[in-house]
Amino acid sequence: MQTGAQGQPTNGKEEQVTTGAESLEEEFMWEEYLEETGATAAPHTIFRHVEVSLQSSFQPGMKLEVASKSRPETYWVATIITTCGQLLLLRYSGYGDDRRADFWCDVMTAQLHAVGWCAQNHKTLTPPEAIREKYSDWTEFLVQDLTGSRTAPASLLEGPLRGKNTVDLIVAGSVLELQNLSDPLLYWPVRVVQNVGGRLRLRPVGLSERHRAQDTWLFYLDVRLRPLGWALENQLTLEPPAELRPLLGDRDWQQALQDAQADGQEDALPLEVFKDHADLPRHAFRAGMKLEMVSPWEQLLIRPVSVTKVYSDTYFQVTLDDLCADAAPRSAVCHANSPGILPVQWCLKNGVALERPRGYEGPDFDWADYLKQSGSEAAPDTCFPDTGHTRGFAEDMWLEAVNPARPEEVCVARVSQVRGRLLWLRLEGVLQPRSECIVDVESMDVFPVGWCEANSYPLTPPLRPACQKQKKIAVVQPEKQSAPPAEAPPAIACQPVAMDTAAANGRYCCSRVFVNHRCFSGPYLNKGRIAELPRAVGPGKCSLVLKELLSMLINAAYKPGRVLKELQQLQEPGWDSQEETLKAKYKGKTYRSTVRIVRLAEQIPDFCRKVCVKLQCCPNLLGPDLRADSCPENCSVQTKTKYSESAAPPAAASCPLLQHRSALCCSSVLSSAAAPFCPLLQQQRSVLCCSSVLSSAAAPFCPLLQHRSVLCCSTVLPSAAAPFCPLLQHRSALCCSSSVLSSAAAAFCPLLQHRSVLCCSTVLSSAAAPFCPLLQHRSALCCSILLR
Repeated sequence: MQTGAQGQPTNGKEEQVTTGAESLEEEFMWEEYLEETGATAAPHTIFRHVEVSLQSSFQPGMKLEVASKSRPETYWVATIITTCGQLLLLRYSGYGDDRRADFWCDVMTAQLHAVGWCAQNHKTLTPPEAIREKYSDWTEFLVQDLTGSRTAPASLLEGPLRGKNTVDLIVAGSVLELQNLSDPLLYWPVRVVQNVGGRLRLRPVGLSERHRAQDTWLFYLDVRLRPLGWALENQLTLEPPAELRPLLGDRDWQQALQDAQADGQEDALPLEVFKDHADLPRHAFRAGMKLEMVSPWEQLLIRPVSVTKVYSDTYFQVTLDDLCADAAPRSAVCHANSPGILPVQWCLKNGVALERPRGYEGPDFDWADYLKQSGSEAAPDTCFPDTGHTRGFAEDMWLEAVNPARPEEVCVARVSQVRGRLLWLRLEGVLQPRSECIVDVESMDVFPVGWCEANSYPLTPPLRPACQKQKKIAVVQPEKQSAPPAEAPPAIACQPVAMDTAAANGRYCCSRVFVNHRCFSGPYLNKGRIAELPRAVGPGKCSLVLKELLSMLINAAYKPGRVLKELQQLQEPGWDSQEETLKAKYKGKTYRSTVRIVRLAEQIPDFCRKVCVKLQCCPNLLGPDLRADSCPENCSVQTKTKYSESAAPPAAASCPLLQHRSALCCSSVLSSAAAPFCPLLQQQRSVLCCSSVLSSAAAPFCPLLQHRSVLCCSTVLPSAAAPFCPLLQHRSALCCSSSVLSSAAAAFCPLLQHRSVLCCSTVLSSAAAPFCPLLQHRSALCCSILLR
């Protein structure tokens, strides 16, 4: 139980806790910081390498063999249509473009195998019955269908790698080959020491923990990384970097190479890891050409450089222009897509200072004179990638970026300037003068807000004024509740939310959960802030999606502390849930509360509805269904500050049967003319338009049904029913009777247009029965006074 300073329980009240400067850094929250500074986070979608890392290892178009649902001993070939985490949308071969029989399955639980598994294990391949007559020779069809296709890798369908995302396939100890930084024709194996969301800490084989200063950090999509064996296959040389050779003897280096190759063969890294690696285009540079380049040796300088060597049609070398006699050459290997290479005059055209070559004489640097004096030519613009592509970055956007001086450190960063495809970043947690750097918009050393927290990696926060010594935190805890568990890192504040695929299977993954902006927001939530929220969150792991969704709601509240207090009381005995700690800031205080969040996809609709009820807003404000224009609750007409049962149709809120799509008591086909007049009819999932009395099996579930004197559609109308349905307001209209039909009633209900039909009597006509599942049970007197 949470206790105050004197050891007394807080009993759900706010408690102010003073923390020191160290705790202040630990409590850094992006949401707080962005709100305090009025800053904007860079959109998550513009970090292409991060988006790719979150994708499934399975790709649309892959083929696999699937066990038949009706006959598990038989299998058939299916094609992956799309993916959602560990869920695959499949279509059996033979259906062509017909998607009506598409089905979802969970990689972790379904019987899925690579193409060819059935033949190896003497299993039968049998087409589904629905299309069995479509082809006379299914063997010939499969041969044609599988020719040139790509099968799903067996390693992703079976064994320890089953169901994992691509980035999760790289584990500590995995061996890759790394290209030499100064010679592109040399490679050397490296071991993965750490994988942080695809950012790999790599150590050359042969070196140990005492050589950790030689470790390299690279994102797994970097073009310098290749699978083990790639160098030899391409007639390249395996050789340790020259600067590392003195650390070990030649025999030790060779032994390390042999051990790495043996490990790689025994536990090979799946080739799926490299499926998203970009192929480098050919370059058109020639020796002697000059260009501008962001200096690899100085963080904020752009200098003239010259092409001094061409290794191949893929790689070339540039050397820093230095006119001093004692100059030591500084060179770098480049390719056509190298970040930071720029055409001559780029700095002049973009208003950026170009650092003149050391030893250059003259008051101003002029490229025309410099080229003439050196007798060289400028590299044509066609040699360079698109230098004007910003990918959507803008000044004053915030993100997380690697500190070039300390590659193991990731800092809070602000975009201070955008010029073409170059970003000037200020690392807010780093002391000057090394607090700024220039990166390319395609750099894999920048990440969206929340990336470190989502991957449980430390983030260097902004520097705070030294005089700020303490901070007040208001802790909201329920009465008689034990101390909250260690906090799990929240998901990235965006969609899609990253899945922890190692810990979840398909039941724990969900697609999108929508925020229906036009729905009634109730007394706690700010309508304007709700309108600014994303339309949807997900897909992802259920708990992460819901945690992100609730965090957004809390931040959209008038008083976040009150919303936290309401949410912490939300729990149901039947839920498969887990505790999550949510935070919010209000008037200088930080509020924290432990909330139970469901873990299963099938419980999300109920959870979202309960959240809405708790916050007294429209039940459709949150949920798995998108309400684009109108809400079935007709909540737009609400003028009260509280969305109560008196404002919503009472039947839908009190009877489980009314929440089932198949329970349309007097019609499963509602005419377009009737729906606009009756809120109940607009729900489509919860319509018992012409009955308040069901059989004895239904009565226990609905309080309205327990009143024997209520005839919902009789000439005597109960006060509770009349306001919701115009049909019920015509006392002369017997909605479920054939004795008296008013012209107004007949127009709204197709069934009422058949005067011979007694819709809810014990004698059911053949015309009425098909429209209503309940009417097919002759023992149910749907609108009878007496309950059976």
